[in-house]
Amino acid sequence: MPHPSLIDRIESIPRRELHAFGLYRVLEAGLIAALAFSPLRDLAGPVDAPLAYAVAAGYIVAAGVLLVLGRDERWLAPLVLTGSCIDILAAALATHALPGVGAGIAMMLLFNVAAAAMLLRLRQGLAVAVLASLALVGEYAWSVLGSDGPPPRPLAELTMFVTSYLALGWLGHQIGQRARASLQLAATRSAQVANLVEINELIIRRMRTGVLVVDGDNRITLANEAALMLLGDAAPDPDGGRLASAAPELARRLQRWREGGEADAGPLQLRPDQPEIQPRFARLLADSDLALVFLDDATVVSRRAESLTLAAMGRFSASLAHEIRNPLAAISYAVQLLQESRGMDEGDRRLLQIIHQQCLRTNGIVENVLGLARRERAKPEHVDLRAFVRRFVDDYRGTLPLETDTVEAALPDTPVPALVDPAHLQQILTALVQNALRYGRLPDEPARVRVQVASEGRNAVVEVLDHGPGIPEAAAAQLFRPFFTTSEHGTGLGLYIAGELARANQATLHHVPPPGGGACFRITLPGPMGMLAV
Repeated sequence: MPHPSLIDRIESIPRRELHAFGLYRVLEAGLIAALAFSPLRDLAGPVDAPLAYAVAAGYIVAAGVLLVLGRDERWLAPLVLTGSCIDILAAALATHALPGVGAGIAMMLLFNVAAAAMLLRLRQGLAVAVLASLALVGEYAWSVLGSDGPPPRPLAELTMFVTSYLALGWLGHQIGQRARASLQLAATRSAQVANLVEINELIIRRMRTGVLVVDGDNRITLANEAALMLLGDAAPDPDGGRLASAAPELARRLQRWREGGEADAGPLQLRPDQPEIQPRFARLLADSDLALVFLDDATVVSRRAESLTLAAMGRFSASLAHEIRNPLAAISYAVQLLQESRGMDEGDRRLLQIIHQQCLRTNGIVENVLGLARRERAKPEHVDLRAFVRRFVDDYRGTLPLETDTVEAALPDTPVPALVDPAHLQQILTALVQNALRYGRLPDEPARVRVQVASEGRNAVVEVLDHGPGIPEAAAAQLFRPFFTTSEHGTGLGLYIAGELARANQATLHHVPPPGGGACFRITLPGPMGMLAV
């Protein structure tokens, strides 16, 4: 929608035209009254004084009334038609009462005909022109029939005025029609421009990238919502607030950029409780001192970089996995053959054990990367978590000798149904138990891992707990970020893949610090009716 002031200007145009028409009518009435009541009427030749007085007085009153009524444009057509008829009647009677100035009165009437044609429809405008022509012809006939002398003015003059009235009626309508079309087009274009302005303002206001417009005196003239949020409590008034008081380091970088120096590409933290931002600078106009400051959330940028890295890793791992697995399988097979040899001492067997462990570690890395690349869709099934976890723990103990470490299941007395992809749940629990065995141990003590199952309303819960040193708060906030690891032997993909698999099953995976120490990873799964209730 266009701006309200623009609407007022557009709607007031007919009112102004009608008001101008009324003022011109008052001027006409005043001139006729001046000729009728002043000694100048004797210079116009023989006059009909009583008729001139009556016409002048009546026309002035009618012109005043029409001027007052012309303030309401809702009566545009009736007022113009009524006023035009009064103009024509007054002009005809004044011409008969003051024949010496008849040509001037007829010329003044030309404007009335043209104005009426511009404000009315074609038929109405031509009707006014025809009526004015008939009135002029009727007055001429009245003068000729009522006088024994020669006609007051030549017949050719009468013909020219009649032709002029008809021509102005047509031309006035065409001009008015084009003016209205231009006015409508201007209103449409104004509405479109206003809509575009509002859309642009909305886009800028809702952009995730902060936008500041800073003038040459380092005053902030515009700031969107994202910029104010990034500036935090120090956000100044967008109308005249100084950048130096809100973000001194950002103001210094802007000043160095304006002086021709290279902008610092490093991230910037404006406040301790705010995320880091990546500022970018640009000139608003080539010859202007206004500068655009873009504030990108560095965490969003890092997430985009991580997403691109993961996508590239997925494509790369698909072609690299087979190339790595083949030599790993050959190395593992050769190690197994060497371990069966009887002529090896304990030192050599220890070296073979190290080779075997490193092969297993490398194979685990490949499996993690392949799991990230596959991203298979979940195929949820109705699963009894109590039976599933019991079987998982038994299989884990049987396939991976734990030596002194322990993995146990804490199961309820009744079945716990859930809706989940069994293959995904197997991969999640494997990653969590392996992490618990690796990191959830105290120095010189075996690891103790417990997998327990419980119900919470409509949801089912599986928890993997250990009795290790726990996870620091700073590291806990980044546990599920890809490539984040606290071990020099880790890839930082295990928990990330586990979290992605949980989300694929409409489940959640969180780290919950247990009150007695250690670490607890909780998987909250939808129950049999959980997905229907969402």
